[in-house]
Amino acid sequence: MKSLWGTMSEELDRQKLLTDQLVVEMTQKKFNDTLSGISLPETVGTVICFAMALFAIVNFGKLDTWYLILCGIISIGFCIILPIFSMKSILRMKKIDLSKSSYKESIKQYAHEKNQFVKIQKTSYYLGFIFSLAVLPVAGKLMKDKDLLLDSKLWIWYIPVAVLFHFLFSKWVYRYYSKATKGAQKLLDDLNK
Repeated sequence: MKSLWGTMSEELDRQKLLTDQLVVEMTQKKFNDTLSGISLPETVGTVICFAMALFAIVNFGKLDTWYLILCGIISIGFCIILPIFSMKSILRMKKIDLSKSSYKESIKQYAHEKNQFVKIQKTSYYLGFIFSLAVLPVAGKLMKDKDLLLDSKLWIWYIPVAVLFHFLFSKWVYRYYSKATKGAQKLLDDLNK
């Protein structure tokens, strides 16, 4: 009888271990899927930013005044540097492997990476206002060969619309990303239950 109980106990332990592994694997998949909701739009945005930067670099010679050159440098820098930081941050979050570390370590690592991602998004938000102002004259010069800084429409129409668009779009993106990162956090929290 003692031997039978021992065998049954071992079998239950194996089943529990297998169940725990399945739960961790399913949670890992849901976790990665949730973070893909962030990485896909960021990837598309990164490709667009790189294309804009490449276009500006190829046509940089058309920027013929000091302020257009400065705006071009700011625009190119923004289109290259911030997407790289953002994508690296997302990749670090996605690399969290729930099966290779304890629950506590996974939570701690995710919290750290999520905070880094949020800092990058906040930085992008504030620098985005500068980008909105810098990219308009560059786009006007490169696409229509017009110096928009000498055009009164820039001050009356373009800048207010660009700032308003940036504000509304950034607010929407921030809400979307907050929801996704909270969803990933909830998955990790549910793993502990």
